[in-house]
Amino acid sequence: METQENQNSAPTSFFQSIFQSTTAKMLMVGFLTLILLIPLEFVKNLIQERSNRQEEVISEINDKWGESVYFYGPILKVPYTVFEETLSINQKTNETVKQQKAITKYSYFFPEDLKAKSNVITKLLNRNNYESVVYSSKMNFEGNYIQPDFSSKNISTENIQWNKATILIKNTNLKSIKDEVKINFGGNKMTFEPVYSANITDSTQALETGFIDLKSTLKTDKTSFSFDITYNGSKQIKMVPIGKTTQLSMQSNWASPSFIGNFLPDDKTKKIDNNGFVANWKILHINRPFSQQFFEILPDLGTYAFGVDFVIPVNQYQQNERAAKYGFLVIGLTFLIFFLIQSISKIKIHIFQYTMIGLALILFYTLLISITEHSSFTKAYLIAATAIITLISLYSVSILKDNKFPMFIAASLSGLYTFIYVIIQLENYALLVGSIGLFAILAAVMYFSRKIDWNK
Repeated sequence: METQENQNSAPTSFFQSIFQSTTAKMLMVGFLTLILLIPLEFVKNLIQERSNRQEEVISEINDKWGESVYFYGPILKVPYTVFEETLSINQKTNETVKQQKAITKYSYFFPEDLKAKSNVITKLLNRNNYESVVYSSKMNFEGNYIQPDFSSKNISTENIQWNKATILIKNTNLKSIKDEVKINFGGNKMTFEPVYSANITDSTQALETGFIDLKSTLKTDKTSFSFDITYNGSKQIKMVPIGKTTQLSMQSNWASPSFIGNFLPDDKTKKIDNNGFVANWKILHINRPFSQQFFEILPDLGTYAFGVDFVIPVNQYQQNERAAKYGFLVIGLTFLIFFLIQSISKIKIHIFQYTMIGLALILFYTLLISITEHSSFTKAYLIAATAIITLISLYSVSILKDNKFPMFIAASLSGLYTFIYVIIQLENYALLVGSIGLFAILAAVMYFSRKIDWNK
């Protein structure tokens, strides 16, 4: 009878020893870590969804206030006449008849000098939990033209329509111009009007003056011009350096400018501080690969534009997304801490208790994003981290039946969350600091686990 009981209990003891072994516990904790990646992925999708919603709201705000400003001008547009010979057959005599057909084409001349000044005042517009950076900009332009030269195309003077010249400005943000745009060209004042032109090869809109008689307007040396434009805009200000010498001076209260395009401002005069920035550009015609004049078609030169980007450098959803990317690391290291404590102290921690701890760690990210939408990221991170560290530390008191280990867990989680926060804030040194931090963590794990008997 006793032998039969020993036979029945033997398998039970065998399976119990397997499931209670260190290897089995490691496998279960590892498998749980992988399972918790599923709700962590849901959290990442939530962050992406909120980020997409923010982009939609920003787009709506910017559309009503004003989009990016892209400026390409002023351009002197001069029509000229060319004659094309056509052949036709006289139906009565069956003879070939030559005819000349007059066709009007257009030439485009850029300024000799182009100087621009821009004063940009930025502000934040809020809708619900979202915000967008917008600005108001007053831009002043002045410069001069020289006599247009048609010799490269062998166009005779009598075929040039000097009395039908106009001045053209290309732009992408006409609806946000706040005042009439008037130009003083050689002492003559003219008003720009919106026009549609089939000769413009890109999607920009155009402003154009009425006819100018260049014979009476152009001076023998240089003919000066000046005009002002006031915009409401967002995101960017860009302009094409079409002057033989182009100079732009810009100042703003925006403290985090990003200089974009083919040309950067002069480092010697550039100034950026908490009150804003001042930047100056000087671009010569030899610095860009296009000439001072075009015939028949005015190309899109937006590729060679330069300017400033006014978007927020790192918004709250980008920071939340970067924090969530370290979720696997936080879960894995926290479980590793509990597993090492379990192995060293011989305290049994049930897989259900690991699950509760893992869910608490994931809850951190939902707390973080929800609080961030009503506060700053730093404050939200501090509140969410404090709440989760307190929750896990108090829970570990009941698990570990001791105050020493929960204090160690609280200190470890505090250090881990601080480490993650530092990496999120860093940009240029994030990889370096992250690598050094992970090396230090690995060294600590190797040190504390060196005396554990893994064969049990």
